[in-house]
Amino acid sequence: MAEKKKILYIVEAMGGGVFTYIVDLANELVNSYDMYVAYAVRKQTPENYKDYFDKRIHLIEVKNFARAINPLKDIAAFFDVKKIEAEIKPDVIHLHSSKAGVIGRVAFNGKIPMFYTPHGYSFLMENYKPMKRRMFKLIESVCAKRNCTTISCSVGEYQESLKLTKRATYVNNGINMTELQEIIDKTEKKEHPFTVYTLGRICYQKNPALFNEIAESLPDVKFVWIGDGELREQLTSKNIEITGWADRSTAIRCAVNADAFLLPSRWEGLPISLLESMYMKKICVVSDVIGNRDVIHNGENGFVCTKVEDFVKAIEDCRCEDGKLTERAYQDILKMYNTKVMAQMYSKRYESALNKRGGVRHDLIRCIPVGRPYTLAYFVSIESVHCVTAKAVA
Repeated sequence: MAEKKKILYIVEAMGGGVFTYIVDLANELVNSYDMYVAYAVRKQTPENYKDYFDKRIHLIEVKNFARAINPLKDIAAFFDVKKIEAEIKPDVIHLHSSKAGVIGRVAFNGKIPMFYTPHGYSFLMENYKPMKRRMFKLIESVCAKRNCTTISCSVGEYQESLKLTKRATYVNNGINMTELQEIIDKTEKKEHPFTVYTLGRICYQKNPALFNEIAESLPDVKFVWIGDGELREQLTSKNIEITGWADRSTAIRCAVNADAFLLPSRWEGLPISLLESMYMKKICVVSDVIGNRDVIHNGENGFVCTKVEDFVKAIEDCRCEDGKLTERAYQDILKMYNTKVMAQMYSKRYESALNKRGGVRHDLIRCIPVGRPYTLAYFVSIESVHCVTAKAVA
């Protein structure tokens, strides 16, 4: 029996939707590949996170990975991932999230196939000041010159990637329907008033201020925020319940006993919580941003809104929805947005790259300080050289 190819995932943002994505994808691919995941633990990472992974998957914690820009830790993480790669000798490297994407593309020289999935570009995140966002975009632009293919998780993110590099494609996020259905089947269905919910961290990205404003406009509707976060004080409306942090099963059980899913985010990649809500046949009301609008088509399988009054009207319309919208959304999940389809698409990308390992372009990177030390620009000065490698002849 042929030895399995080794796939190394490097991910700093091991929390929330990215965590679910990594777990589901790695668990599907481990049947075909020898899977390694080099990761960092965040506050949002479940305490029992190792239990989510198939036991055949090799988990390697990178303690120097830090979410914020930290020159000392970032340089240490650079050498950490270099060491991990040297020990594992993977056939494919796949970088996940912006921080891992920068460090990984600097660390590796393109001799083996390398992929990068942003899970939401940092330069599109409105919680950063304009100057910082411009810096992030510059860093992405420079790193995009590396011999690496960007695989976006939605059509909208793919369109942004094409502005940076022609070596870009996309594979839609997907959910583990089997695991989700098991939780649903074990959940007791309870009588409840019409309930609107969201799921995730209460942070600037998720727009709790707008969520609160919508709730205040519909005082007879129950609103539930499944999660917690630093901006919970913005949820002041009396008809909002905050559950606090909950494990996955508890969160899904709360969602099962609700009617509509509200996602007023300022930006997204392709949110797992939205896909799961579509599978559960909850009416989805979302903001008009990348990721959300790639999946939800206004009036066809949910509602896409921009203003408070649009959200309010959509939620009022949810009360008399006849099931056509939710059925279309559910069918979309079955056809396009599930882990089996996602894993098949990634496997095709990996195999195609492995079959094209001859005649590649290698980029050489020199690390020189540029500007102030707290910017990631200290990583980046790129020279490109073209190397001709002889293709192996069987």
